[in-house]
Amino acid sequence: MSVYTPPILTVDNVVFSLIAGDLSVLLIERANDPFKGVRALPGGYNAAGETTMDAVARVLKSKAGINLSELNYIEQLYTFDTVARDPRGHAVSVSYMGLCRDIVIPLDKGLQNPQFFPVKNLPKLAYDHVDIISYAHTRLCFKITYTNVVWALLPNMFTLTQLQSAYESILMKSLDKRNFRKKFLSLGLVVASKEFFKDGAHRPARLYKFKKQSLEVLSRSFD
Repeated sequence: MSVYTPPILTVDNVVFSLIAGDLSVLLIERANDPFKGVRALPGGYNAAGETTMDAVARVLKSKAGINLSELNYIEQLYTFDTVARDPRGHAVSVSYMGLCRDIVIPLDKGLQNPQFFPVKNLPKLAYDHVDIISYAHTRLCFKITYTNVVWALLPNMFTLTQLQSAYESILMKSLDKRNFRKKFLSLGLVVASKEFFKDGAHRPARLYKFKKQSLEVLSRSFD
């Protein structure tokens, strides 16, 4: 009878944020081999007695200095189980996707040099993390067409221009201004406030906010 050898269980975290107009992803710098010094998603082993969400919270805090509560949205993304994805042996990764805004990463030498990088211009990555990020990006592109999840990346109050810019940054394409506003406002997801945003010499723009700061599935696709 052959001896059963279980695979290693790990978690990987894809944390997106909109930074300087770009959809960006949180990366750390690996401290040990394999891939020492190479950028990677914040990830690690799932210890016995931990749920995968417990492991996610521990890894984000210990490697990137981020509390799980700082993410406005998080969901389990996919299980990556290609046998040769880790040179140390068969490792199964349960990946998660999180969305945040305005996170300040602490200056702590004990962390693994966490930084946000534009998704459209990623550095060399360890393991299969480029594939995990690509999968997460595709999921996010799809998700913003049938839910209000973009709220998790925007400030509480925003202009319609900022809203459109968020969609364009995620989809990585330009959208027609008039058509976008007409379609989005018809969904009834946002309400206009009595406040305005003043940007230099431009005419003040009205600020809006989402009716719900939680995930809501749309009655029809925005796409």
